[in-house]
Amino acid sequence: MIRYPTRKTPYRRPKQHTANRGMALEKLINESNRHYREHNRAVIHKKPTPVQIVNVDYPRRSKAKITEAYYRRPSTTDYNGVYRGRYVDFDVKETHERNAYPLKNVHAHQIEHLRAVSEHGGLAFLLVRLAHLDEVLLLPYEVLSGYLERAARGGRKSITFKELRASCLPVAEGIAPRLDYLSAVDRWLASKDEEGRP
Repeated sequence: MIRYPTRKTPYRRPKQHTANRGMALEKLINESNRHYREHNRAVIHKKPTPVQIVNVDYPRRSKAKITEAYYRRPSTTDYNGVYRGRYVDFDVKETHERNAYPLKNVHAHQIEHLRAVSEHGGLAFLLVRLAHLDEVLLLPYEVLSGYLERAARGGRKSITFKELRASCLPVAEGIAPRLDYLSAVDRWLASKDEEGRP
């Protein structure tokens, strides 16, 4: 005999944790970077996060465990390297919002770092994943700065997905590389060459 519940139990949405939100995207980028290095296309690495270790537990020498640590200073961006003779520096962002990407997700020290890289002729950008659409877009710093200026003048504090799609470059997912963001960088460089920019 099968017994069915007699009263309805309300659906409880599981609590969303944001700590490792971008980890799946970073894994794809790390695999892509490995592919780019193996095929001598680019040399791009994830930057190590500067951590100060405060306390280590030594139950046995072979089982040392860090029990307390803190970040020495805010990290600038996630990745940097060289591609086609140009310095590349970018950060990875992910949003689960449904209509717009909030500009507050890009921290002031990251904006300042991307601005400095761009001013010195480097390629500075964000890779933004729109989670519910399963899309990744390359957002050049020059485009991001326009949206930041709009927000500073009292305008919208986010970028609508329609605006993102119109002003960003789509990044294709594949097998090798898993996330071919350098093809988007190539299209970006081609458009800069057409406009006669450095």
